[in-house]
Amino acid sequence: MASSAGKILVTGCAGFIGYHAARRLLQEGYHVVGLDNLNPYYDATLKQARLAQLAAQSAFEFVKIDLACREGMDRLFCENAFDYVVHLAAQAGVRQSLTDPYAYVDSNLVGFAHVLEGCRRSAVKHLVFASSSSVYGANTHMPFSPHRPADHPISLYAATKKANEAMAHAYAHLYQFPATGLRLFTVYGPWGRPDMALFLFTRAILEERPLDVFNGGQMRRDFTYIDDVVEGIVRVMIRPPVPSSDWRSDRPDSASSSAPYRLYNIGNGQPVELKEIIAKLEAKLGKKARVNLLTMQPGDVPATFADIGDLVRDIGFKPSTSLETGIGHFVDWYQSYYQIK
Repeated sequence: MASSAGKILVTGCAGFIGYHAARRLLQEGYHVVGLDNLNPYYDATLKQARLAQLAAQSAFEFVKIDLACREGMDRLFCENAFDYVVHLAAQAGVRQSLTDPYAYVDSNLVGFAHVLEGCRRSAVKHLVFASSSSVYGANTHMPFSPHRPADHPISLYAATKKANEAMAHAYAHLYQFPATGLRLFTVYGPWGRPDMALFLFTRAILEERPLDVFNGGQMRRDFTYIDDVVEGIVRVMIRPPVPSSDWRSDRPDSASSSAPYRLYNIGNGQPVELKEIIAKLEAKLGKKARVNLLTMQPGDVPATFADIGDLVRDIGFKPSTSLETGIGHFVDWYQSYYQIK
């Protein structure tokens, strides 16, 4: 079914962010081709439930392909003329990258190369891809700015995301192909990932189990509500970058380029300690948490804090959903989805 708004490939459409992005783009009138391999990294029934909601839309088309399958990805781009590509598929999770590194290489590096090649050959207007706040790694200068170097990732997951940024820049430089990377900060909300803190905490409190809290509860995260992230993605997508006229090769700025390439942070700009998140969950659920305080996990960073000045200046958007509102929406969804009274 053709759409006057255009045709978009959304990778990772059965995932948390991909599902929300695909749903929003369908609402905007686009024809959306959603790609996912439905891997078992977490509960496949949750992925299937997200996918079922998208499949109910006549302008949605699902293709089950693994990003690392070169033949399948070649065929996908040969058979479709995409106006935009929103690349949100990846092997996620910092901790699992310590135990299953090849999954991250296959999906996040090999798979991303297939996406870049497909976009180049089919003259896609703009590739928007998800990077991560984890690329800031060992940096401690806050708020994290995309203009400052981020060359010391401390997990393989973070390293693959940093590599994605470098790969996309190379393609933008070589082929004048517009690409924008979005460093996303601790995304949460309805239909979220079961391995993320808010999901884990909610489940543990409701089941009256101890919840593991690392770094003695003093981890600080820039929690960003899913609707704000999707709003940023959509606004960035329709604004392909152009080469920066003031970019200096003797003083290189990593957030821009002489090529049509940009990096933006998407975060709430208001980091909070996990202890505060737990307190807000307790208030919403009407139950006290049993907390098991632990030390830092390998690959984790103690804090994240996004500088979103460029997003506000260039895109005219600033995330604004409060934690109380966002946590409330998440808990309401969780209790409805799992039929908890």
